[in-house]
Order: sequence, then C-alpha cells, then structure tokens
Amino acid sequence: MTTERILAICRSNWSFRGVDDAAIQDMLAELSAHLEDAAAAGRAPRDVVGDDVKAFAASWARARSPLRPRLLRMAMLVPSAIGGLLLFSHLISWSGSIPVTPGRLAFWLTVITITVAVEVRRGSVGVGKGLLIAACAGLPVTILTEWLVGDEPLFHVALWASVLLPLPGIAYEIARRSRAQEGRPGATGAE
Repeated sequence: MTTERILAICRSNWSFRGVDDAAIQDMLAELSAHLEDAAAAGRAPRDVVGDDVKAFAASWARARSPLRPRLLRMAMLVPSAIGGLLLFSHLISWSGSIPVTPGRLAFWLTVITITVAVEVRRGSVGVGKGLLIAACAGLPVTILTEWLVGDEPLFHVALWASVLLPLPGIAYEIARRSRAQEGRPGATGAE
C-alpha cells in the first residue's frame, strides 16, 4: 500500500470520527514524517502502520481522546439512534404506538451492546459489520427469546417518547459543532 493511500485512509477515518481539521492536519503531518523516515530507512509503510490501516487510524484517534468523553458521546448518540429507529417504525406502521416484544427488545439490546463494545474498543463498526452483527448475533437471540418467552408485547412506545429520544444526541452535536467553529478544545467528535 502506498503512502498516499495510507494517508487518505487515515484522513477519512479521522474525519468520520469527527476529529477537527487542525488536529487531522497535525496527525497527517506526523504520520507522513514517520512514513518518510521509514522509507528512507528502507522499510515499508506497513512496518509503521501495521497490516490494518483502519485499526491503526482508529487507535490513534482513540489515543487523542480519552475514554470518558467517548463514553459520553456514545451515551448521547445511542438514544438518538434508538429514537430514529422507533420513529421509522412509527412511520412504517403509521401508528402512534409501537409494541415492543421480548424478541425485538432482545435483538436490539444484543446489537447495541456488541456495537457499543466494538465502537469503544476498536472504532467504527460500519454498515456491513453492523448488518453482520445483527444477522449473526441478533437474530439467534431474537428467535431464542421468542421461543422461550413468547411474542406478547411487553409495553408500547408512544410517538412522543420516540420524538424525545433523539434530543440528547442532537443537543450534543450542536454543542460539539459550535465548539469546533469557535476552535475551542474538546471540539473533536472523538470525545
């Protein structure tokens, strides 16, 4: 893999994670210097970044942002994602109330737990791996739960609750973007 390709992958990964532009430029300059030094010493770029460039970029982004802010970000964005899915369910069923069955609850808890664990540990899951997690872990848990417990609704989620769930994530993103525009510390999306 070429140096330009590695830098492009890292830039894309850091941008996706919300790292601010100034930090991205600093990180790219430092990585570029390391790659040039390696090339001058006769080593391949792989010797600097390893075999998985995305994992390298994710670990560097995590190193620049401590765990506590990343957990805060996840705590704000997970309810937003759940609210978005519920709103989509309301739209599809054209109903003001969505029944939550044990199987559905088990499915989403499994997918969310695995996704958050992977996100905090390694970085972004992505759509393909997210679907794989849903198929390999969520579906068997759903089937087993419905077989053991049944499919009677546990409770119903009202439309107003689905509308309220995304609000913390929206407020978090607005605050993060305003800090980024002002150039204040803590404005990276990796927080």
